[in-house]
Amino acid sequence: MTTTFDPDRYKATTRAQWESAAEAWHRWGPLLGRWLGPATERMLDLAGVGPGQRVLDVAAGAGEQTLVAARRVGPGGQVLATDISPALLSFAASDARATGLRNVETRTMDGEALDVPEASFDVVMCRLGLIYLPDQQRALAGMRRALVPGGRVAAIVFATAEANAFFSLPVSIVRRHAGLPPTAPGQPGPFSLSGPNVLRDAYERAGFRDVVVENIAAPVRLTSTAECVRFERESFGALHQMLAGLDGAARESAWDEIARELARFEGPNGFVGPCELLIGVGTK
Repeated sequence: MTTTFDPDRYKATTRAQWESAAEAWHRWGPLLGRWLGPATERMLDLAGVGPGQRVLDVAAGAGEQTLVAARRVGPGGQVLATDISPALLSFAASDARATGLRNVETRTMDGEALDVPEASFDVVMCRLGLIYLPDQQRALAGMRRALVPGGRVAAIVFATAEANAFFSLPVSIVRRHAGLPPTAPGQPGPFSLSGPNVLRDAYERAGFRDVVVENIAAPVRLTSTAECVRFERESFGALHQMLAGLDGAARESAWDEIARELARFEGPNGFVGPCELLIGVGTK
């Protein structure tokens, strides 16, 4: 049976899942910083983020990377964090206040409908968010519109499923247990921009020039397999969304299999999950 993809329903479900997972995602913030921190710094380097700039953070989540950018632009700059989930943004705002950063603003916003003035930002950044937007070209067009001439778009996405077994194994297990078909070409998902030159081509179709795409290894390091399963179980909205149609026993069966499969990545130094990211930057 073929199921027609409904982007509006997908967005509504995604918003609900992240509203539910927001507290856990924020609680795992220190891990996110360790795991994604080097790639985030490299993304900001490639985008030339520095003092006095205005940065738009699309699909900002709980804002860990928002605060990194805010420290870079300094008191003379500004970072606007946007996300579809108000609950996630509430953590970004509270963390900015707690750390004394007065140059951070948050606003609930669909990444495909960026309601900001034209040519008002020096950089638009999006860390692990573009992959989940149903109409990526519409999103990129909105990002380009928001940029000043010569401004840059900067995104981090997952590389191939094969290079990201810490996530792709659970995804494949959940799909099988839930009876879900593979993600169709053109649909959103963790590996929707992972193929050779896919991110580069997406940027160029949207009108960006001087596109640079880099691979970076970003292994997920935790104390144990059990901790990794707890991290994914508590805070990975995509997995929750896929499991939503199963009853409690069926969900537990899926998570038990995930734990058994991920155990292959645990050794004397704890759990080291394979992860490879792509960093893409383009210029308006």
